[in-house]
This record gives sequence, structure tokens and C-alpha cells, in this order.
Amino acid sequence: MTMGRSPKALGAAILVLLFRSLNAASLPVVKPYPRLEDLPKNLWHELSSPFTEVYEEESLATEIGATPEPRPFFEDADSNITAQLGTHVHMHCRVHDLRDGTVSWVRKRGEELHLLTFQTFTYSNDARLSLDYQPPNDWRLLLRYVTELDAGVYECQVTAHPPLIRVVYLTVSVPKVEIVDERGATAGDKFYKAGSTIELKCVVSKVPHPSGYVTWRHGSRMLNYDTTRGGISVKTDMGAEGAVSRLYIANANKKDSGNYSCALADVAATTVSVHVLNGENPAAMQHGGSAGLRAAFALTFALSISSLLR
Repeated sequence: MTMGRSPKALGAAILVLLFRSLNAASLPVVKPYPRLEDLPKNLWHELSSPFTEVYEEESLATEIGATPEPRPFFEDADSNITAQLGTHVHMHCRVHDLRDGTVSWVRKRGEELHLLTFQTFTYSNDARLSLDYQPPNDWRLLLRYVTELDAGVYECQVTAHPPLIRVVYLTVSVPKVEIVDERGATAGDKFYKAGSTIELKCVVSKVPHPSGYVTWRHGSRMLNYDTTRGGISVKTDMGAEGAVSRLYIANANKKDSGNYSCALADVAATTVSVHVLNGENPAAMQHGGSAGLRAAFALTFALSISSLLR
């Protein structure tokens, strides 16, 4: 004995048939289902709810002893992936035995599901998103130039009975870039005596998969490959989760004063002010943070008080 379909299951079946008939029409438009994005926001949530009805086709196959057709299944389980800020990331969805089924990607925000792609067509208004299908069965979602706001839950959904859902949890790693002194503390203003060697150390951390390279600039001038001044060298050591880069400038002079920046590609950067002193009090000339600035201020203050007491 078979059971009839509930209104909910019947609606899902009608929707699937509608998709197939529209696809068969081969209309000359970019989006084969132009009204798909206008469907109620909770539609995909409703279709994702587990089906408990017994379908006539399945029951009939059981009664006559026939072997049911293989159901689609995912090659991979749910996953957690981490992408570095500003990079591109693929979210994979490998589906076996898809047959006449369809694949959709949705973004989950709270209780709402937002349609991103349906089959190979993109329905998101975000131009960074697209379906980058890789034969034979990987319906991977491509997200370019990742931002912090992209972190969250993404679902790959396959039309089946019940529907199949694979969840991808995306985390965005934001690199940290610091110019530090000899003690590892974040450097403020740096003071150097004319003729000495400027040495700046830049530490890049929180980078799960280092990409790009560390660049140094004096104002707007790139220093990594600078040959005009002479005496400039950059040494960068890449690690598993970051990098340490050192800038050396020999025989410092007044023209070397100014703002120096260290950057990881176009993702993150930091700046420090360098002062080259020529003939000023030696207390203001040091190689490690703002201690020299405080010493110079204290000396100037003491001299001022002394002159007032004379």
C-alpha cells in the first residue's frame, strides 16, 4: 500500500519539474530561471527539511522487487576551511551519481538562506562569486578577494529525496603586521645617528598560508629593489604561518628620515617614523623604540629648568 504525497513534498516535486522544463526550453538568456532569485527567502530552507513521506515510485520498486536507482552522495564530509584576507578560495562539492539531480550553493545567515548559484548559473549580485565546475563531479564555489564579512556558513544542496546538504564553514584569517624593536615590542619613533645603520624589523603573523611577499617603502618609494641610493638591503624569512623581514640602510643621513612602511602584499601594512639626527644630543639617538625620545625630552626639560634658575 502506498501513501500520497504531502503538500510540502508535492510542492518540491513541482518545483523540480519546473526547473527541468525551463532548462529544456533553452531560452537565450543569461539566467535560465530569471525568477529564481525572487522566490521566498525560506524556500530553500523548506526544501532542505528532511522528507518523511514514502514515495509511490520507491514503494512500487520495492513491491515488484526492482533495484532502486542509486541516490546521489557527497564524496567529502562537512568541512572547515580557512582563507587569508584578500585571497581566492574554492569551496568544493563533489557529487557522485547526480544523474538528473541539480546542485545549488546557498549562504546561510541566521535562519535565512540566500541563493548563490544554481547549476552553473550565478544568482548572487556579488561579482566575486561564481560556480567554477571542475569535471567530473566537483561543483566548487569560487570566492575571489575574500573579506572578513565573507566568513560564515555555506551549503551545497543537491535535489534528492530527502535533499542532500553539505556544509562548509569558512573562516577568514586577517594577517597582523608589526614593526618591532629589539625587545619585540611595537616600535614607535626610531632615532639614529648620522652615519649609523638603520635597522628595522617587521613581523608578519596570523597567515595560515603565506602568499605574496613583504615590501618596504620609504614614503612612496619601494626599497626592496632600490639601487639608486646604495647601501639598502632587505632580508625576508618566510615561515609556516608568517614572515620576518629586516630592512638595513647603511650610512644613514638626514634624507633617510621619514615614514617607513612594511606591507604584506596589499593585505596589511604598518608604518614607523625614522629620525636621523646630525649633531644632536646623543641621548636622542638609539636603536629601539621611543626610549630615546623620552630621554631627549627629559634632558631638554632639565636644561630649561636649569636656565630659569640661574
